[in-house]
Amino acid sequence: MRILLFVLLCTLLSSCQLTPSHSTQYLTVLHTNDNHGRFWHNEKGEYGMAARKTLIDQLRNQAAQKGHAVVLLSGGDINTGIPESDLQFAEPDFKGMSLLGYDAMAIGNHEFDNPLHVLEKQQQWANFPLLSANILHTDDKSHAYQPYALINKQGLTIAVVGLTTPDTAKIANPEYLGDLVFVEPAEIVESTVASIKASHHVDVVIAVTHMGHYHDANSGINAPGDVTLARSIAPNTLDMIIGGHSQEPVCIDSQGNPDTQFAPGKACAPDKQNGVWIMQAHEWGKYVGKAEFKIENGVKTLISYELIPVNLKNNNDEYVSEYIEPDAQMKALLQPYQTYGEKKLKGSVGFVDGYLDGKRNTVRFKQSKLASLIIKAQMSAVGADFGVISGGGIRHSIEAGDVSYKDILKVHPFKNRITLMQWQGDKLYEYLETVTGFPADSGAYLQYYGLSFNYVDGKLSNVMINGQPLDFNANYKMSINSYNASGGDGYPSIVNMAGYKPTNMTDAQVLKQYLQTHSPIKVNLL
Repeated sequence: MRILLFVLLCTLLSSCQLTPSHSTQYLTVLHTNDNHGRFWHNEKGEYGMAARKTLIDQLRNQAAQKGHAVVLLSGGDINTGIPESDLQFAEPDFKGMSLLGYDAMAIGNHEFDNPLHVLEKQQQWANFPLLSANILHTDDKSHAYQPYALINKQGLTIAVVGLTTPDTAKIANPEYLGDLVFVEPAEIVESTVASIKASHHVDVVIAVTHMGHYHDANSGINAPGDVTLARSIAPNTLDMIIGGHSQEPVCIDSQGNPDTQFAPGKACAPDKQNGVWIMQAHEWGKYVGKAEFKIENGVKTLISYELIPVNLKNNNDEYVSEYIEPDAQMKALLQPYQTYGEKKLKGSVGFVDGYLDGKRNTVRFKQSKLASLIIKAQMSAVGADFGVISGGGIRHSIEAGDVSYKDILKVHPFKNRITLMQWQGDKLYEYLETVTGFPADSGAYLQYYGLSFNYVDGKLSNVMINGQPLDFNANYKMSINSYNASGGDGYPSIVNMAGYKPTNMTDAQVLKQYLQTHSPIKVNLL
């Protein structure tokens, strides 16, 4: 009788249970990374934020019908890549992301391509947090940016911790880093998560990172990325890593190797290391990653995963999946920015009679005709005997024919200033011993003009300036951009040395002026 009365009372009051029970909950995680100024669709009608919004709205509705909570995350690098965006400091991109409803993003290294006050303005344009737990102030080691966010969705508390590659200290413009220091991610994420759990009940812990996915932790000359992080932290610290920086679709085959058969529209399985799922959605908003999880008794089970193409086309210029109609509200928001950018960039500034290759797998591996043109322009601007730049500073190719200012800004999106360094030969040799040794497949890889040398087994020899042997007692003038001059890409900093002379001319302005003066450019003569 007492049991019956107890059951009846509990039923009426709906406030107690005979035995503990744990409800099953579901979470859909949507993600992108490495936007790089692609707020607008490209010339083929691929990707773009308007189509992305239509897709994300559909995915949210589908998730809601299944009772799923939904979070939308970005692996960072919103800045730099498309002139229409670069001219406007990515304002359309951040405001577009706000309309898309992002919950949080990692701060990427390209968020430091502009002075810090620009990043502060971008934080104001965003209605979501920009996160990084491992960027600290040098003096007191306090967090320079919001380290994490707690997101509550349908009864789930989701902790999102931001992490930024420590390589930012050498690949971002040192002039713009102020007093910031980038500490190793593993230790900081463990202490941050422990602090969160000590103060809050959390159901899911996600690291949103801009560190790169390097299969089997083979990061080479890059700072360790997501795989190293997952392997080095204590189990159950993180449930998943939503990444960026290496700009790849992270798809793993059944043997745990990179899925070389992946193509838009095909199946994709994320990496998993030390119990942590690792996901990345290539770049530019080409895909929206979608992961569905079941959460039961604290156990997270991945139900499904896919990289959904956003109006991507195959080699036959056909969409690989059903066309996604761009969202009208998003298009209306972004159109004025696109129109403004196009107006600023239209018109020819010169002519080249052949293709100038600025692809990543060229300028970071061998000497490039495009680099020769760039350096000749910089040498001409400051009256140098020879010039150098790092290959990673070249971001696009130039097609044969008329060249627009937009084409130039694709090559030079960073607004680096051109500088002159006057060397005595013996000091120049010491400098060249360092910069000629940077390996291929790195952003630091040396591009040069008016200079030749041999570099074998770590030894520099046979250095020639304009065909003449280097004289240790002679003086030489070298052009170099302000990024490399101040230590970017690991180059020795020369800004405080005697003989250093900065200018206010940017790399894009100098190349534009050179093309206007010297066109048509004969590629075979570079």
